[in-house]
Amino acid sequence: MKIAIIGAGAMGSIYGGKLSSANDVSLIDNNTKVVETINKNGLKLEEDNTVNTYYPKAYTSSKEIKDVDLLIIFVKAIYSKQAIEENLNLIGDNTLILTLQNGAGHQDLLKNYVSEDRIIIGTTEDVGKVLDFGFVARSGFGKTNIGMITDKNKSVLTKVQEAFNNSGFNTIIHENINQLIWNKLFINTTLSATTALLQCEIGYLGENKFALEMVEQLLDEAIVVAHAMNLKADKQALMQEIKNITINSKNGVTSICADIRNGRKTEVETISGAIVSAAAKLNIETPTHKFVVKQIHALEK
Repeated sequence: MKIAIIGAGAMGSIYGGKLSSANDVSLIDNNTKVVETINKNGLKLEEDNTVNTYYPKAYTSSKEIKDVDLLIIFVKAIYSKQAIEENLNLIGDNTLILTLQNGAGHQDLLKNYVSEDRIIIGTTEDVGKVLDFGFVARSGFGKTNIGMITDKNKSVLTKVQEAFNNSGFNTIIHENINQLIWNKLFINTTLSATTALLQCEIGYLGENKFALEMVEQLLDEAIVVAHAMNLKADKQALMQEIKNITINSKNGVTSICADIRNGRKTEVETISGAIVSAAAKLNIETPTHKFVVKQIHALEK
């Protein structure tokens, strides 16, 4: 497959490197040092205590590349629109767009560029950390979950699955990918939002009564929206999962919390904001999530 990946951070590098072993891959990033390093020395992935080198083509501009089979978006969600607008030449009449980004609702943006039957959404269980320019540690080896937002054109999923699996991924096709995305969203919209506001580690939420009550209130609102979307959500099971995370990842810092701490813009709009957007379409009120989104944006400033 002819594949272009926008974003050569940890996850973009993992997928760009691995996919290049069996596909024609172009990796696009605005960091000149990253691009130069990859083109000169290859892209190095530390996997299972071994450093493997892959050779995707890297560019700071995609102007010379036309009509790829698959475009994968791996920038932070807040930069997705700009990233796509700067690389419209990659999108041809049959180009598929895949997002494995955190959160939900990314298809609302992608619909502006391709029809629904060319949008693939999903999640990744891989974990990565940037060690240096063109050098990433792949510390998690999980499933890549993909699905369509429409019943049309689902046969393309098999082609994507084959391209990914031939490159060493474990790719699973899901009939109801939204359920999987929301299963992850329940955790992010509670833990990420609350730790960001309190500027605390994950463990504090399980130790403080008032923090845990806020988590539960956010979960209650998210479950109401999920049920209205015909998605499954078991509050007791989800609360237990959340409590387990506060114990097992006690010293963990969520991405939104880290972004606020380091003065960066966050992905709150595709996490807590995704709940608000979905609720609005269903005429459901989510006052706690609305408050959280506004507060986090205020902290960004």
